[in-house]
Amino acid sequence: MFRPEMEQLPQYFTGEAMGVDQVCFCKLDANERPGQLPASVRREILAQLKLVESTRYPDPSGANLRKLLADEYQVTANQVLIGNGSSELIAAVCATFGGARRPVVYQWPSFSMYPAYAAMADSPPVAAPLTKYFELLPAAILARVRQVRAKLLILCNPNNPTGTVISPASLRNILEQCPCPVLVDEAYMEFYGTSCTPWLAEFPQLMVARTFSKAYGLAAARVGYLLASPEICAAIGKRLLPYHNNAFSLTAAEVCFRQRDLVLKAIPELIGRREELAGAIDKLAAIEVFPSAANFLLIRVGKPELLQDILTYNHIGVRDFSSMPELKGCLRITIGTRSEQTKVLQGLRVYNGSVTRRDPEPCVTRIQRRPGKDL
Repeated sequence: MFRPEMEQLPQYFTGEAMGVDQVCFCKLDANERPGQLPASVRREILAQLKLVESTRYPDPSGANLRKLLADEYQVTANQVLIGNGSSELIAAVCATFGGARRPVVYQWPSFSMYPAYAAMADSPPVAAPLTKYFELLPAAILARVRQVRAKLLILCNPNNPTGTVISPASLRNILEQCPCPVLVDEAYMEFYGTSCTPWLAEFPQLMVARTFSKAYGLAAARVGYLLASPEICAAIGKRLLPYHNNAFSLTAAEVCFRQRDLVLKAIPELIGRREELAGAIDKLAAIEVFPSAANFLLIRVGKPELLQDILTYNHIGVRDFSSMPELKGCLRITIGTRSEQTKVLQGLRVYNGSVTRRDPEPCVTRIQRRPGKDL
């Protein structure tokens, strides 16, 4: 009944799909922005939503939002595409440049949907391994691109789930030498602060994908955008369905982008909490924490099942990557509210105490709830 390729196509598992939300009161598994958007922004979103004519189809191109984005990034409106989340646009990029015998190369470990999107486009997905400490070596990934004659290279910067970054010098080196188009996924750029969007005019093969789901706190709305040359945008646009962006989501994104200074005012505090949590975890002998430039931390432990049991028992949801060979023993923790951060740190300390003492079988312990001030 189904195409043969469907059996090999990986399925994306969210925390919800794995049942995390059924018991999770402290949800730190999906890299969502914690807390609420500023009250004035929420009021403006609600006011503008009342003006949306629900009986009419939405603007098929999201012209108002495209104009806002084009003005901000100093490009023309035909260099901007709006998508149902940046994931839709990344899939469309793969469909545009991929195809049978047209390999797509991506850094690995990285966002688990890159190989899936390549496979959906009938492209051979080709992983380019990172180093032991999740660093990307330009020479190695360029060699991989040339070896397989790739038609598309996907880079994630900062990288999910490792939190590591590709330095501007390394990225420029890749763009100068790469023989195929390059898509840079900047979903977490606002937590890093360095973007390659100023290079769009210099490198016509460059595409940059961004999202409103992370720093802008609109995960429920599913809005993303792509910046590229007019020729590339026109080609990718042919792969998008009619009316693929709903009017309610476009309206919310427009409000948030117009008020971006206020919306993004909380990001420095989130970055500060990320560094606080990293510093506290670094003091735990049984847990290794990796540097991060995103809104999450990747940790590695010797007994990931025990840590997951402790966290789940205490209704704390994190993303478990420990079964992946490249991420053996690793879990990813989203930076949440201050009270959520306190709770997850308590859970990590329980784990650390369990494995550093010499009990033959450490017990799962319920941690005490402590009051904390949310963002």
